[in-house]
Amino acid sequence: MLLADDLGYRDVGCYGGPVQTPTIDQLAAGGTRFEQFYSGCAVCSPSRATLITGRHHIRAGVYSWIHDESQNSHLRLRETTLAEVMRDAGYATAHVGKWHLGLPTEERNKPTPDQHGFDHWFATWNNAEPSHHNPVNFIRNGEPVGRLEGYSCQLVADEAIGWMDRHRESEPEQPFFLNVWFHEPHAPIASPDEITQKYGKVNDKAAVYSGTIDNTDQAIQRLLAKLDAMGVRENTLIIYASDNGSYRTDRVGNLRGRKGANWDGGIRVPGIFHWPGHIPAGVVLDQPAGLVDVLPTIYGLLNLETPKVHLDGSDLTPLLTGHADSFARHQPLFWHLQRSKPIVAMRDGDYSLVGFRDYEMSNNNMFDEKWIPTIKTGTYHNFELYNLKDDPGQTKNLAEEQPERVEAMRQQMLQINASIMKDAMDWHLGME
Repeated sequence: MLLADDLGYRDVGCYGGPVQTPTIDQLAAGGTRFEQFYSGCAVCSPSRATLITGRHHIRAGVYSWIHDESQNSHLRLRETTLAEVMRDAGYATAHVGKWHLGLPTEERNKPTPDQHGFDHWFATWNNAEPSHHNPVNFIRNGEPVGRLEGYSCQLVADEAIGWMDRHRESEPEQPFFLNVWFHEPHAPIASPDEITQKYGKVNDKAAVYSGTIDNTDQAIQRLLAKLDAMGVRENTLIIYASDNGSYRTDRVGNLRGRKGANWDGGIRVPGIFHWPGHIPAGVVLDQPAGLVDVLPTIYGLLNLETPKVHLDGSDLTPLLTGHADSFARHQPLFWHLQRSKPIVAMRDGDYSLVGFRDYEMSNNNMFDEKWIPTIKTGTYHNFELYNLKDDPGQTKNLAEEQPERVEAMRQQMLQINASIMKDAMDWHLGME
């Protein structure tokens, strides 16, 4: 699982972006690329919770981006994660890169990645610090690593390659699941000057931003080369995506909004599935899909027994194996982010319904867990309707023209919302 951080819908080459990404483009050409793929949320921690559980992030305990020092929030231990699913199926598991789903502090005993199913982990709580260059805040299996020389994406690739080598030596026949969550292009950014100069001057933020993505593409190439050397490339499912849209408005294409907003610019991201011999090559799909679908799709592709919990995502196996007619999404895609305007969004077929909060909320970027009771009981109004097939930039509100569709979608949205809030943890009352 390859996940970028804050990568926009129009960043990489195969999505019409300006960055040279031959490796990612190769994965797309050799597999299936979704033209309308969505993150789990418009910001990082909740999107990651959705990816790793197949459930809406609020069900999993994550409302917004996590600040461990001031919040009790973390990915709940009761959740069944992708790593636990794979481990139970006989796979060795490792996480390398950004985590941001909660790590322990002196005051809060939060679970670590090994408690969520990872045999090995090499992570940062949030961003690489002080930047992608020479980070000082990686932790390996609970022990701080200290200052490292190099760039984050390459250091993450180094760790992944080293782990694969050790695993192959000790358990040559055991399959593995590798969760690679890059920091790039999340700020504070840094990339090698020789890469940055391909896109502009070394002090040009847009050029450095592009350089971080280019550098990540080169790190992914090293991972693929390792799979080739191990002779397992043809038998490895590779998924590539981003946790949310870009914070740069010039990298979301013709979409409205950016990171942090429930407009399509904040939640639409690349989505590529590559598995030679299983997933057809050169396919571009227009059906909406997203990170919430990854775990149920793993169940489908690997013929695993689905857990008896509510999954908000759907199994994309029919779409990925050439049987699109048999695909049916059991629940529309749904997003909630308390500081976003709109606060909620739902995608059903070609249509997007968005709603605005009907209550006051602080504009502070840092999530305050005292807000949770208000969020759990809050209501929405001023609904807007968009046909994303005809109007991907969400410029023409159709609510007055199609009141019956608005009402039907509003009722469905409220049902999904009520189900999620029923499961939601109230962290301001304390830890689990």
